[in-house]
Amino acid sequence: MDFAFTQEQEELRREARAFLEANPAAPLAELRELGWLGVSVPEERGGGGLSFLDEAILFEEAGRALYSGPFLTTAVVLPALPEIDEQAWSVEVDGFVPDLLHVDRVLTEGMRSLPAEGEMLATMDEARPLGRLTAAGGEAVAGEWEPVRLRLLAALALEAVGIAQRALELGIEYVSQREQFGKKIGAYQAVSHPLADTYVETELARSLAYWAAWCVAEEDEQAAVAVAAAKAQCAETAVAACERSIQVHGGIGFTWEHPLHRYYKRAQWLDAFGGHAAAQRAIVAAALLDES
Repeated sequence: MDFAFTQEQEELRREARAFLEANPAAPLAELRELGWLGVSVPEERGGGGLSFLDEAILFEEAGRALYSGPFLTTAVVLPALPEIDEQAWSVEVDGFVPDLLHVDRVLTEGMRSLPAEGEMLATMDEARPLGRLTAAGGEAVAGEWEPVRLRLLAALALEAVGIAQRALELGIEYVSQREQFGKKIGAYQAVSHPLADTYVETELARSLAYWAAWCVAEEDEQAAVAVAAAKAQCAETAVAACERSIQVHGGIGFTWEHPLHRYYKRAQWLDAFGGHAAAQRAIVAAALLDES
């Protein structure tokens, strides 16, 4: 597939990057005012009427800025939330909650059980408030959540690409300024080659991430495989990019005063959430074996 961003998409990226660089901790309400929460929600339901592929740009930029608000989770779930019958709304397969872009709280319920051996542990990023969860009884609300799962993992892959990109940029900035033995340390191959590897891996991860986003947007039959491949590659790339950048920074890269440790923690969380790379590649392998 030949893919190039449109002029409008490039402008969206520039505006998103400029805003997040100036407001890295902006309240979610400000993102709502910018229209970011409903980019792929149909216009007749109050959204932007664009595709998930357009939204993908925002996910990558949010990762690059390490935005800590619940933007990604809100934007991913928003188009798919079922309507709640108890509030006089009927349950619909493609359900949308009226005025969801303007509410502060949403009540949903559900349960997912995955049989597996070993002890169950929850992965939680305490630096990212996702909202308030209230557990209450009631009848299950019908809904098809597989598309939501694919959207979420695709969005996380894009966020990982943004993290890898920023880790690479921080590494390049440092080795281009730091001097040792009378020259910039970036002139030494032992320092520059790991960053070159990061660049190559990040570009590969970006290609996979946007392929997955395209598949999700078009509801392509390869969506599940594309998302699994992207999640595996992008998360691993983000972790490796952070590790290499910390290495070339030397001692300062390990300190809490430098932002790299926050990118590294988020990258590790992304790698674990929804299944590590081995689990994702098992999905790809199973699909390939089925085809053969």
